[in-house]
Order: sequence, then C-alpha cells, then structure tokens
Amino acid sequence: QRISTEVLGCYLFKTLKQVKQLTEEWLTIYNTQRPHDALKGLTPLMYKQKHSVSTL
Repeated sequence: QRISTEVLGCYLFKTLKQVKQLTEEWLTIYNTQRPHDALKGLTPLMYKQKHSVSTL
C-alpha cells in the first residue's frame, strides 16, 4: 500500500525504466532506513541481521 501512495500514485512515468528505478530506490530506503513497528523499531535489514544464524 505504501509504495502505491508514495511512489506510483505521485508521479507520471514516461518509461518502464523510470518505474523500476524509482521502485528500487524506494525499496532500498524502506528496507534499510525505515523503522517498522512490527519489528520493534528495527528496519527489515537490521531485523534480518539480528536474527540471522551465523554460518561461520
């Protein structure tokens, strides 16, 4: 829902390449910089790193 309101519904794209580029940028920010309440204030990347099992 957020990507549709924050990206796709806010711009008029001329090419599919523009849609893909902005979507990738949004996903990077969403997963690395935005804390999520469901993850107790962690970003998805931080949550993954915290809960990953070390394979070393």
